[in-house]
Amino acid sequence: MAAHAKVRRVVTSVLSLLLVLTAALFAGPARQARAADGWWNPTARPAPDSQINVTGEPFRGTDSAGKVRGFVDAHNHLMSAEGFGGRIICGSVFSTKGVADALKDCPEHYPDGALALFENVTGGADGHHDPVGWPTFKDWPAHDSLSHQQNYYAWVERAWRGGQRVLVNDLVTNGLLCSIYPYKDRGCDEMDAIRLEARKSYELQDYVDTMYGGPGKGWFRIVTDSAQARDVVAQGKLAVVLGVETSEPFGCKMILDVPQCDEDAIDRGLDELYRLGVRSMFLCHKFDNALCGVRFDEGTIGVAVNAGQFLSTGTFWQTEKCTGPQHDNPIGLPTAQANAMLPAGVTVPSYAGDAQCNTRGLTRLGEYAVRGMMQRHMMLEVDHMSVKAADRAFDILETSNYPGVISSHSWMDLQWTERLYRLGGFIAQYDHSAEGFVAEAARTKALRDKYGVGYGYGTDLNGVGGWPGPVGADAPNAVKYPFRSADGGSVIDRQVTGQRTWDVNTDGVAHDGMVPDWIEQIRLSGGQGVIDDLMHGAESYLTTWKATERHDAGTDLARGASASASSSEWNLFTSYRPDRAVDGDRGSRWASDWNDDQWWQVDLGAVRRIDRVTLDWERAYGKGYRIEVSTDGANWRTVWSTDSGNGGLDTARFDPANARWVRVHGAQRGTQWGYSLYEVGVYGT
Repeated sequence: MAAHAKVRRVVTSVLSLLLVLTAALFAGPARQARAADGWWNPTARPAPDSQINVTGEPFRGTDSAGKVRGFVDAHNHLMSAEGFGGRIICGSVFSTKGVADALKDCPEHYPDGALALFENVTGGADGHHDPVGWPTFKDWPAHDSLSHQQNYYAWVERAWRGGQRVLVNDLVTNGLLCSIYPYKDRGCDEMDAIRLEARKSYELQDYVDTMYGGPGKGWFRIVTDSAQARDVVAQGKLAVVLGVETSEPFGCKMILDVPQCDEDAIDRGLDELYRLGVRSMFLCHKFDNALCGVRFDEGTIGVAVNAGQFLSTGTFWQTEKCTGPQHDNPIGLPTAQANAMLPAGVTVPSYAGDAQCNTRGLTRLGEYAVRGMMQRHMMLEVDHMSVKAADRAFDILETSNYPGVISSHSWMDLQWTERLYRLGGFIAQYDHSAEGFVAEAARTKALRDKYGVGYGYGTDLNGVGGWPGPVGADAPNAVKYPFRSADGGSVIDRQVTGQRTWDVNTDGVAHDGMVPDWIEQIRLSGGQGVIDDLMHGAESYLTTWKATERHDAGTDLARGASASASSSEWNLFTSYRPDRAVDGDRGSRWASDWNDDQWWQVDLGAVRRIDRVTLDWERAYGKGYRIEVSTDGANWRTVWSTDSGNGGLDTARFDPANARWVRVHGAQRGTQWGYSLYEVGVYGT
């Protein structure tokens, strides 16, 4: 009785927080040796093990235009069972002890799932489930079970065999969720979890290699540059890219608005991640941190996550009216469940319905991190950034023409789509229902055609999101088994693991092995056109990555050059001379007198061919201004102008022009003060 009472108290203390907060996140066995009947089949596979149920050689090589073919899963979490304290996601991607050890439930789920707190509060079961995995799998994995392994290696193999050629494995955890969950077998430090998940990813690669005869011979290949990835895809194998999605990267959380990291910690963290092989990452996720404000979760989920935000940071989200068409998600009204998560006397605030934007954008440290990623040629994930943070991040990327920007699972404001494509970035859509996926793909089809890009999907498997459910065997888009893979070279039948057979029509997307079936359902729902765009996805992702690696911002022709201005604001303690805008120090600035008609100009020292000017405004910005150029310092012509400037970072692009002098000529101030610029950059063709 005493033990049961204790359990009830534990359940009561964590149930409310888990209810929606977590739903928003995210010597071996005997082997049967045989002669390989194709390069894609192992010479030895664990016995017993899951079936693959795909026959035929996986396609390899390039198309007639020299481009790689295949799908890209731009957002998956192979190793999340190692994060969150080790007991949120039950079951492993692999085990040297075999499938029965890998696909087993968490110990507290036995005998009937009554103590499976995470599973029960996230809706996967009504308080009970059969915990037995191998060989029966009565209740899991399932499309609505958020706590059970969905990425067993053989299921990932089936996705590869069905046409997937690039997989982004986002290393993921959440320190707060780990700390409040009563069951854990390891610490909650987020960076420790990231290190462990990276190590386990390489161990998975070794595990697959052993089935194919040794190092480098398996189909699962972790890649660290785009050329290596292209080579892997050309061989018909799966190129695996490591990413990071966590709430406190480098320990950069915020407590009572005080950052818990500095620039040195960011540099050390980025260097360490790069050494681990990480090439893409999110700077914030779910909770505001020292780097950026987050894009809110919506409705009741948002209320619960906001309570988690308070527990993590000591502050609730703060909102303001949005200044543009983009907005974060509307937070729901406070609930008793959310308030029960908080200390006595503390309640979740209400928010005005017309104030849907996070007041927190990209912080000074966040800007430092973005620029640090650019220096290391890493790709920035923008999906969980508030629109204010994403806007500033886009501004920074645009000043340098930096293409390394990714939206991998439908969390970016849709109105940023063309801005991202214009830079050269890549977009993937969340693993929605086939009909929903087709509808969203159709909405953005014209932009993909305009920029000549492919499309991807982000399954977010093991990411606590929920996945497409069954459509029914008689649905118009019901898959008829067996069916041909998208390239036509393989035959795909129902997937069998142990005693369980999965059918996408009656089971939905229960695990990664069902992705080829889901893609066939997309074809039946939307036709071959969307499949063609998806088959072009791997090429587009690798194109973005290659451009990121090769990026050169160019030489700032204005840095350190002679500058002058119509006026400079006088201050007893600080100089606002014109040269302060070209000294490379964002802590200094030029400022004009307080009237509209003012100018600032720079002498490049010789006539140069230029096509871009970047302006980093202080709060005193220009609403209406123009960029003028001259070859003699006397005759000027306008190459770019605006009457709708809004401050921040501006990038003025224009047809290449010959110029020795470049002038920023203000016509209308955006504030009561004059014009003030931290830095002006001038770039040539």
